[in-house]
Amino acid sequence: MTGYAWLVPLPVVVPLLGAALTLLLANRPGLQRAVSVVVLAVGVVVAVVLLVEAYRHGPVVVRIGGWPPPVGIVLVADQLAALMLVVSSAVTLCVLLYSIGQGRGDIGESAPVTIYHPTYLVLTAGVTNAFLAGDLFNLFVGFEILLAASFVLITLGGTESRIRTGSTYVVVSILSSMIFLVGVGLVYAATGTLNMAQLAGRLDALPDGVRLTLQLILLLAFGIKAAVFPLSAWLPDSYPTAPAPVTAVFAGLLTKVGVYAIIRTETLLFPGGDVNGLLMVVAGLTMVVGILGAVAQSDMKRLFSFTLVSHIGYMIFGVALSSVAGLSGAIFYVVHHITIQTTLFLVAGLVEARAGSTDLRRLGGLARVAPLLGVLFFVPAMNLAGVPPFSGFLGKLGLLQAGVGAGGVLPWALVAAGTATSLLTLYAASRVWSIAFWRAPRLVAAAPPSRLPTLMVGATTALVALGLVLTVTADPLFGVTTDAATDLRARTPYVRAVLPGGAP
Repeated sequence: MTGYAWLVPLPVVVPLLGAALTLLLANRPGLQRAVSVVVLAVGVVVAVVLLVEAYRHGPVVVRIGGWPPPVGIVLVADQLAALMLVVSSAVTLCVLLYSIGQGRGDIGESAPVTIYHPTYLVLTAGVTNAFLAGDLFNLFVGFEILLAASFVLITLGGTESRIRTGSTYVVVSILSSMIFLVGVGLVYAATGTLNMAQLAGRLDALPDGVRLTLQLILLLAFGIKAAVFPLSAWLPDSYPTAPAPVTAVFAGLLTKVGVYAIIRTETLLFPGGDVNGLLMVVAGLTMVVGILGAVAQSDMKRLFSFTLVSHIGYMIFGVALSSVAGLSGAIFYVVHHITIQTTLFLVAGLVEARAGSTDLRRLGGLARVAPLLGVLFFVPAMNLAGVPPFSGFLGKLGLLQAGVGAGGVLPWALVAAGTATSLLTLYAASRVWSIAFWRAPRLVAAAPPSRLPTLMVGATTALVALGLVLTVTADPLFGVTTDAATDLRARTPYVRAVLPGGAP
């Protein structure tokens, strides 16, 4: 334990305290907004400190209440978890500022004003708890916290479409949680512990059939949450109907928590590549099916939802390679995709606010009437498509090089699928640009405002800038992700930090 261990619980505790305070300030919306912004800003600072500490000295561990594992709850901020904290904290802060800029704290015409900020902070606490969890049950608790908050956020406003799609989201989420809970119970029955550092040793001693069964059950649960094919059909119908800030934070973060859980369990609990072939097939199908769905869409939000599914495939590809290069590329791509996908959904919200619709058949001429909006779309769209020299290109290049280095039929097939997906993503992004921004103006669904709210534009601009920062700092960032991948493959730094006296 280092002198910074006391910081580890703060990304979970501070948002929960902030949620309680904002609920008490229900009749003071100005103070609600101020508290929320301060809480998330504190989260960014704490996350950066933890990343620096984890990079310099190894995982930062805190045992809640001083109880040793497996009795007590352990929170662990290694390089992977701390890096996820940094990007998620920055994204949630920008999205909150965007939602404040809309001028509707509830983001819905009929939702109570009091619930948005507390629920948003609870969602943040759930995400950070999932990243820091040192045992499977606490990881389950983190998922349930964020899912409970997401059930409220996705139905804000109470419109028919939001209730309908929200119901689908709820059913799918409960199903994945039930599968996860069954997996947790079976793991405990087989090993007598849920602490992941202990499981790293005890699972290796199980019979191969039992170990594989546990691995597949957890992968199924996390695959639903990460929206990998064929478990992704729920996402394109659920996300687009939610308010723009809610859709943005869901698209940027919630599926990546599932990807994070896959990375953590596949490296720490189930090393050895028993299911790498299956993961490669799933990754390839996720890429191809997702992007084919995207090119067929005529609505920006649905198009971005399908690209979200598609690009999850790149991350699973990196995990399936099970090499330092593959894992490093996967982690880099997670960081990139959280930022860029969130940005694009915020841009879609700006387009809707400016033109009254995100339906491409009703849009046109936006580059002429709102040139800044055109820039805010063009930069992250090209980044997502992997156009050089953006971070999307660098992340895909790292993954494809890792695939070539691995050799074999499946890795080469994934390299081909990844290249085709990137080209089709460029086609989809170019199609949106040429129709919505470049062609002659069309009638829109509602009279556009004279100008967009400054805070909405500023928050989106900040995320566009963050995407460019990822490009400029790609070399040191790849250094961090490579170190994180090396530690994940070794497992020893994590296990020794949590169990310095050895696994009982």
